Amino acid sequence: MRPRLLLLPLALLSSAVAPRPITVYLAGDSTMAEKAADKRPETGWGEKLGQYFRPENVRIANRAMNGRSTRTFIAEGRWQAITDSLVAGDYVFIQFGHNDESPAKVGSYTPPDDFKRNLARMVGDVRTKGAFPVLFTPVQRRKFNDAGRLEDSHGDYPGYTRSVAAELKVPLIDMLVSSGEVLASFGADSSTKLFLQLEPGAHPNYPQGVKDNTHFNPLGAELMARLAVDGIRSLKLGLSEQLKSSRAPALAH
Repeated sequence: MRPRLLLLPLALLSSAVAPRPITVYLAGDSTMAEKAADKRPETGWGEKLGQYFRPENVRIANRAMNGRSTRTFIAEGRWQAITDSLVAGDYVFIQFGHNDESPAKVGSYTPPDDFKRNLARMVGDVRTKGAFPVLFTPVQRRKFNDAGRLEDSHGDYPGYTRSVAAELKVPLIDMLVSSGEVLASFGADSSTKLFLQLEPGAHPNYPQGVKDNTHFNPLGAELMARLAVDGIRSLKLGLSEQLKSSRAPALAH
């Protein structure tokens, strides 16, 4: 009987020293956020990210929220909620710009200097906790000119993100560039396959149809998540060690 009695303490000890999973927090806007049931098939790319990691070692905490800019994300306490939860070794993926950049969006517009200060603050807060910030430029909107060439709609804001990353030596995943390459490869017509584009009557959530060139459907979100994963691998972040070894198969256009 004595050997059996020894097994219980050893099992408890093994459980006690099991490594804590890394949490990857996502801070951003609607292009990244998890969607409510009444908005499907709209899908944020952050929803597709977790499948690429070993689930026992990494968990995704998607705190991105529709319509938020750096200013409103901070003002509403959403950023503080992330930093309060951070522990050393966690990651925070930070992607803003869609709502910061437009003066017409009075509720969320963030002037350039404030935008850069907000990003710098986020980087500093994450590092103070011993965690790792990663900056992302915003994903491209589907905007093609009459010649069939993709046009950028984000102005200088992706450049501001790049400048903060360079100044503070923060890893940067340039989703603007990589997503633009994907949209251009699909072309003006076929790129509709990636976005929330539905004919009237095609889905009960959108009885009148919808032509959205900003938000993704599941296929588009999947492709954007793959771009993020490619960036993680290319940067050789420590987090890349937790990616599943097999790469996902290519998706046909």
